[in-house]
Formats: sequence, C-alpha cells, structure tokens
Amino acid sequence: MFEIDLSYLWVVILLLLIAVFLKMSIKIVSQSDIMIIERLGKFNKEISGGFHVIIPFLDIPRAVITIREQLINIERQQVITKDNVNITVDGIVYLKVTNGKMALYNVEDYKKAISNLAMTTLRGEIGGMNLDDTLSSRDRLNGALQIALGGAADNWGVKIMRVEISEISVPLGIEEAMNLQMKAEREKRAIELNAEAKKVAMIRNAEAQKQEQVLIAEAIERMADAKRYEQIAIAQGQKEAMENINKAMQESPLAAEFLLAKDRVEAFNEFAKSASKDKILVPYESADLIGAISILKDFIGRKNA
Repeated sequence: MFEIDLSYLWVVILLLLIAVFLKMSIKIVSQSDIMIIERLGKFNKEISGGFHVIIPFLDIPRAVITIREQLINIERQQVITKDNVNITVDGIVYLKVTNGKMALYNVEDYKKAISNLAMTTLRGEIGGMNLDDTLSSRDRLNGALQIALGGAADNWGVKIMRVEISEISVPLGIEEAMNLQMKAEREKRAIELNAEAKKVAMIRNAEAQKQEQVLIAEAIERMADAKRYEQIAIAQGQKEAMENINKAMQESPLAAEFLLAKDRVEAFNEFAKSASKDKILVPYESADLIGAISILKDFIGRKNA
C-alpha cells in the first residue's frame, strides 16, 4: 500500500484554495465593457476596463455590459396610415449604454424594451400621417422616434444615438397606382413645360418682329431725312447757281447770250456724236450759230483778259 504524506496533501489543498481565491478576487474587464458587482445580493459598484480586485464570496459579478454603440432591428410590421393604407415598415435603432446600473436594474431587457417601444411609437406616428407624407417624410419619422425613445431610454441608462427607417413597403396595387400617378404627373409636367416653352418662344418671336419693325421704321425715317437733306442741298445749290447766274447777267449783258450759246454748242456736240450715218446737220439759223460762236469767242477773250 502507498502511504500518502498528509503534509503534502494539505499543501496542495492550500495552493488550490489560494488559486480559487485569487481567481475570484481578480477581475480583468475589457475596455469596451463594464462589470456590475453585487455584494450580498445588492448593487455595490460598477467597474470599467482594467485590473480590479474584489472580495471573494461577498462580491459577485452580476453582469457584463458593453458600452460600445449597439444596433437593434425594428422588426417588420404592418402599419395602417391615416388614409387607411396598409404598409410594411422596419428600421434600426442605434444606442449606447451610459449607465450600467440603470440598464441592469431599471428594466428587465433594455434591448427588447426599446425594440417594442420603437414599434409602438412607429405605429402611432404613421397612423397620424397620410401615405404620401409617410413616404416623403422619413426624416420626420426618424426624429419623432428618436425623441420618443430618448425620453424612455434615459430612465434605462441608455442613450439613443439615431433611428433609421430602413424600408417602407406598400401593397402591389397601391404601388401600381402610385406609378401611374407619377407617370401622369410627369406627363402633365412635360406638357406644361412644352406649353411654357411655346409661350416664351411666341413672346420672343413677337418681340423680335416688333424690334424688326422698329428698326425698319427707323431706317425709313433716316432715309427720308437723308433724302430731304439731299433735296434741300440740291435746291440750295440750284438757288446759289441761279443767284450767281443772275448776278453774272447783271454784271455783263453778254452773260445770258453766253449761256444760250453754250447750250446750243453742247446740243450740237451731242448730236454730232451720234453714230448714225444718215444725218445732215443744218443749223436752224446759220447766222445765229455764227453769232453764238462769235459771242463765245468774245466772252472767252474777255475772261482771259
């Protein structure tokens, strides 16, 4: 038979007790968690990440709660809008535990409580809204949910970070009707835009025609003014020429005869330039022609003198 030395046995037992004692005394908590410690069944303290020592058998770890941001899915549920349309809604709630004691003792399961409260609040909010407002006012729903959940979550040591409505589904018939309505609205908008474009084009065309008529009228007016100025200038020149002729006739008796003789000579020259071979030039009065030439000779001679 083997004999066991009792002294060694007691040493082993003592070492085991010391190991158990140390294991129960030393608690290492992750940085992302908090640990709730109870003493004799009553809350004692809340320890955060790091190395901690507690009293074995008196202090017992009650729960470990993460302080990281968590998300809770709002289960898909049927909701009736104000205009009696049955839609399906789901969402996500983002939260963070700020007080481990309240999250553990003030509510049995804060995640389940927040999920149920979110579903109830969502039904109430959508029940007071029409379908169109529900589909176009997700931000309003998110804000209302966050406010409603935030008030209750404060009592549970939880902070609601944000709430997001993931999906809003409508029945197939309603969806088809909405698509037809949207198509009709787009066609109506296209017709209105086309009509507005035509209206603008007609207005601009009328303005262009008006401007064109104004420019034409201005051009006619300017041409009339130019013609009037031309006629005035011609009349003024003729007047000055006649005054000069009268003045010359008053100064020299031969001036009138000179002009008459000059016109006769010019007429004779033009007639002589004619290409016709069957012509005979016979002065109406030869004496007058000779006299006109004589007058021209005398007048030119005086002028040169």
